[in-house]
Amino acid sequence: MKKIIALSVITSGLLTAAGYKIPEQSLNSMALGAAYVAHTTGADTNYYNPAAMSFMADKQYVEGGLTLAHLPSNEYNLIAPFSGETEVENILIPNLHYVANAIGDFRWGVSLTAPGGLSKRWDTPFQKLYAEEFTLKIVELNPSASYKVTDNFSIGGGVRLIYSEGVVNSDGADAGAPLKREMEGDTIEFGYNLAMLYKPTNDINLAVTYRSNVDLKESGQANLYFGGVGKQYDADVTVPLPAALNIAVSKTWNNTFTLEAVYERTYWSKYKTLDFNYGSTIANPVLDSAFNAPIDKYWKDTNTFRIGSTVVLDKITLMMGFAIDETPVPEETLGFELPDSDAKIFSMGFRYQQTENLSWGASFLYDSKESRSMTRGVNPNPILANGGSFEEGGAFLTTIGMAYEF
Repeated sequence: MKKIIALSVITSGLLTAAGYKIPEQSLNSMALGAAYVAHTTGADTNYYNPAAMSFMADKQYVEGGLTLAHLPSNEYNLIAPFSGETEVENILIPNLHYVANAIGDFRWGVSLTAPGGLSKRWDTPFQKLYAEEFTLKIVELNPSASYKVTDNFSIGGGVRLIYSEGVVNSDGADAGAPLKREMEGDTIEFGYNLAMLYKPTNDINLAVTYRSNVDLKESGQANLYFGGVGKQYDADVTVPLPAALNIAVSKTWNNTFTLEAVYERTYWSKYKTLDFNYGSTIANPVLDSAFNAPIDKYWKDTNTFRIGSTVVLDKITLMMGFAIDETPVPEETLGFELPDSDAKIFSMGFRYQQTENLSWGASFLYDSKESRSMTRGVNPNPILANGGSFEEGGAFLTTIGMAYEF
């Protein structure tokens, strides 16, 4: 496949959190709305808090799941012909986790997840001029290890091996602008994650986790067209997959009811501009102006507040979650590529213990995006400068999963 630069990696919207992150990467995490850091119980512990692996029973854990993400259309409302809506998207997202037996005070595990991405496609003329299609896939392989420092304190960490690929197409023909671009590409990058878990009592857990920023340097080629005549250019661009800090506390009553609260800080301010570098000069001044000028982003760091509850009833475990999630995108740099807004997240799920070793279950999450009105004259986009509003959007996610311990 021809390698082309993937603009979509920083301008696509995401599935279940602001920006383009997907924090829910297992059945339990989906059911709890990612309020799953201090009190983790299965193979997905490797991903959400590897330090907690030290306190798991000395056996092997394996878990897999599949999520169907249903993304309703986003609507932009102004006046005809400038209004439009995106296509509905249905995306399958797998996950896989494993935790090995303890080796003295050490333990290791590995996770395969999809921590970010989306597909956003507009089929209306003035939106296609900027974002006919923006699709992003991110896959992360995350091997981690833990070390039990004392009987109630453990540390952990791991390596983030990230592969991403994306597609970006725009076409201004229907809007009377003879500009077109076709881009797709991939990259492999590295980062790290750190974790700690402290158990002041048997029923209280205190946890801190950190995932490093990973700069995704997409490089390849870009096809740019003017009036149906195209030329190919070498190109690259670097965008951040931002660092995230989680601070969590959980309390368990009578080994049956657990309540967990999580504060998450995501460092989106790393993303200041979108600046493409081309291997040669773009001779056409119209194409140069449209595709070569740096684009201001200046996203802001965000806060997310999560709460989750778990109830164990014999063979059935019930879970519910709620979160308030801020968007990092200021009104001045909001675009059709990412019509993001603040959100409230509602989730629930169950797990059934089929046998002593085997369990299975399902979970559901609804990401409710707020409507976002544009102030006239604030955004430099020629259409958004006239105001209007973004409506609908959000996401519905359904996960099925199975776990085995041996």
